[in-house]
Amino acid sequence: MSIREISMIIDGAAVTSSSGEWRDVVNPATQQVVARVPFCSLDEVDRAIDSARDAFVSWRKVPLAKRMRIMLKLQALVREHTGELAALISEEHGKTLPDAEGEVGRGLEVIEHACSITSLQMGEVAENAASEVDVYTLNQPLGVGAGITAFNFPVMLPCFMFPMAIATGNCFVLKPSEQDPSSTMRLVELALEAGVPAGVLNVVHGGPEVANRLCEHPDIKAVSFIGSTQVGTQIYRRAGETGKRCQAMMGAKNHCVVMPDANRSQSINNLLGSAFGAAGQRCMANSVVVLVGEARQWLEDIVAGAQGMKVGPGTDRQADLGPLVSPQAKARVESLIADGEREGAKLLVDGRNCKVEGYPEGNFVGPTVFSGVTADMTVYREEIFGPVLCVVEVETLDEAIAFINANPNGNGTSIFTSSGWVARRFETHIDVGQVGINVPIPVPVAWFSFTGSRGSKLGDLGPNGKQAIQFWTQTKTVTARWFEPENVSSGINSTISL
Repeated sequence: MSIREISMIIDGAAVTSSSGEWRDVVNPATQQVVARVPFCSLDEVDRAIDSARDAFVSWRKVPLAKRMRIMLKLQALVREHTGELAALISEEHGKTLPDAEGEVGRGLEVIEHACSITSLQMGEVAENAASEVDVYTLNQPLGVGAGITAFNFPVMLPCFMFPMAIATGNCFVLKPSEQDPSSTMRLVELALEAGVPAGVLNVVHGGPEVANRLCEHPDIKAVSFIGSTQVGTQIYRRAGETGKRCQAMMGAKNHCVVMPDANRSQSINNLLGSAFGAAGQRCMANSVVVLVGEARQWLEDIVAGAQGMKVGPGTDRQADLGPLVSPQAKARVESLIADGEREGAKLLVDGRNCKVEGYPEGNFVGPTVFSGVTADMTVYREEIFGPVLCVVEVETLDEAIAFINANPNGNGTSIFTSSGWVARRFETHIDVGQVGINVPIPVPVAWFSFTGSRGSKLGDLGPNGKQAIQFWTQTKTVTARWFEPENVSSGINSTISL
């Protein structure tokens, strides 16, 4: 099998980095090296930014209708190549093919929303706001934007960034994760094939040094980040210090409340899928279930469901979850499981020492379930980013709300109930930015904004929806009055009355 050599994209062309530092991209089910990715030099990063800056001069003038047609072509190409993109995701990330196909679908949804740019980028107008004075706003592009994405959604996360950024008239430099870059690169190639002009969309690779350069370069006007809290906090600070607009979607500890009046089978099936799908490697995973009242009696069914889930390589369509992305990730998750045992949580299902026939080197951790978890335990405080479910038991809905609100994160939460009153009380009093009601992962459709809150988000504006338009444009307000020309033979009849 040949090993892919990952290129940069600069000025509309694939460019081989001259960097002396390259990293292996490894299939997490087999440990086979499938690609090599460069850690670009700062000169190469600057070249990509320069290309975007130069392209902005003409791209900002391209009519909205033409940008719309490029987005329409891109969505058609992504739909056509869903299988290819999903296979690349599965090979380098490890998630199952059905899960990877679902990821492409969520990314496609954002591109489809960007196809509505002709109606999304409109300003406001007040005719005759004062005597013969009109006031109106223009939503104009910022210039060059940058995106820095995590490994866990190598297609969806870039789609949260560059389609809307370039549709609004900006140019873009993307730095994908070095752990699984191939599907991101294929996505960008499809964008170029769709008609995105040279320089409008560029790609560089690397680690903190490259990310810092994007945050500090004077020609970058806005930075979008999705990843860990530690890195996101640094990105937000560095971008802010140089006067850039920044959005940072960061870590989480999401809770799923199960009420005793909920549909039992549906609740448990949805809970297991949200906790263990993608091997728990998603910021919207419901990694804590709060069983309320008599719903505590459902714990046995949750355990049985977790024990019945199939672990396998991503190519196995019957598998419920695949491997973790790296041996380091596996070691960290297993260490946190050990911490949970040591601190007194009851280990009901142990996913360590998970063996998958034919894949002895895979980074597999099976579904793991702890009960008796308290807020001071490491397994509760840390975002595990693995297939580990913590079970908390309370007596009342209000106790569940108070428990969740005491957590510093606010990415997402869900409740399963048959009561409209309970659901409304929950959505009103919960201090979390995204709420699901009988929906396990409350990521809204792309024409609504991603609205994580508190410790899970820095910046006022999130990706997608109306907030994305606000983030990637600068509002310019115009106040205008026009006077009748003096001493000009214009043929205008000044005696017209209305």
